[in-house]
Amino acid sequence: MINVTRPYLPDREKLNNYIDRIYETAWLTNNGPLVQELTARLQEYLGVENLLLVSNGTSALQVAYKALGVSGQAITTPFSFVATTSSLVWEGIEPVFADIDPESFCMDPSKIEEAITSKTTAIVPVHVFGNACEVEEIEAIACKHKLKVIYDGAHAFGVKYKDRSLLSYGDAATLSFHATKLFHTIEGGAIIFRKKEDYEKARLMIKFGIDDADSIVGLGINAKMNEFQAAMGLCVLDEMDTILEERAKIWNLYQRDLGGLVRILKLNPYSTNNYSYFPIVLENEETLLAVKHAMNEQRIYPRRYFYPSLDTLDYIVPNPMAAVSRDIAARILCLPIYPGMKEHEVAAIIEVIESCLKTKE
Repeated sequence: MINVTRPYLPDREKLNNYIDRIYETAWLTNNGPLVQELTARLQEYLGVENLLLVSNGTSALQVAYKALGVSGQAITTPFSFVATTSSLVWEGIEPVFADIDPESFCMDPSKIEEAITSKTTAIVPVHVFGNACEVEEIEAIACKHKLKVIYDGAHAFGVKYKDRSLLSYGDAATLSFHATKLFHTIEGGAIIFRKKEDYEKARLMIKFGIDDADSIVGLGINAKMNEFQAAMGLCVLDEMDTILEERAKIWNLYQRDLGGLVRILKLNPYSTNNYSYFPIVLENEETLLAVKHAMNEQRIYPRRYFYPSLDTLDYIVPNPMAAVSRDIAARILCLPIYPGMKEHEVAAIIEVIESCLKTKE
């Protein structure tokens, strides 16, 4: 069976060594030594400052909104994982959608200003599939209208834009360290803040607003990362070179053999590729379903990332139809890609696609 992804499991002996340290200290949570070590190492690896580890990627978004005072309405993309929108709604913020660029699949900057109202306080773009948004255009719009920018960078681990960490753009950028991600801590996430004062505010928020044992300085929740999550993260980080090398090999095989057959994501020319996903866009939904069915028959399980378009959700305030997002969402399929995939498995996937497309001719 070939799933769309497979969680990466690092060297067991290394993981046991970290777990031994947890047992020696009996320090399981509350900013333990492994969380501190992972924070320092991630800041160095990613080239960022003010990185705050949290319990998961959705909490990262919610805490970022609170720390930056987002309220009213936020402009976001309809083409993303549901948490980008649901986290806004959960926090009482109304999502207003700006449609996407049909080639990059990221928010189209030309659609942002028309969506701004007197209630808008923030822009929440997504670096979809690790592809960099037009960060300079978005920043200019945000400055003009005095809006906060929170990037959902769940897919953008390690990506650089013009030789600078993509995660250093915006007032904050969030990461997901879910088990299926390029880098993971089983569950987990992080927020990277531009300003130290926003980081400090969020640092208190994720531990109930408690400053010390005798001082509660504000409203907070529990969104801390624990030591076992950090242990996994430290092990995975040790093996990032191998993970990226194996993913790149698979990604390049797909690119070589499918580039002339199907539409492929157009990468931002100023950003690097972390090889986290390989989406293809088919001619229509009928073709997509035929390809997906043919793969499933051979126990190959691609995924319709991202479907449906989020402007169709029934718990949001109705928005104008995001036509491009709906069109792409109906036709896009993410192919399996993960370390450990064999070349013959990649070849089998390509063969199914080629066969289906020939049948449709």
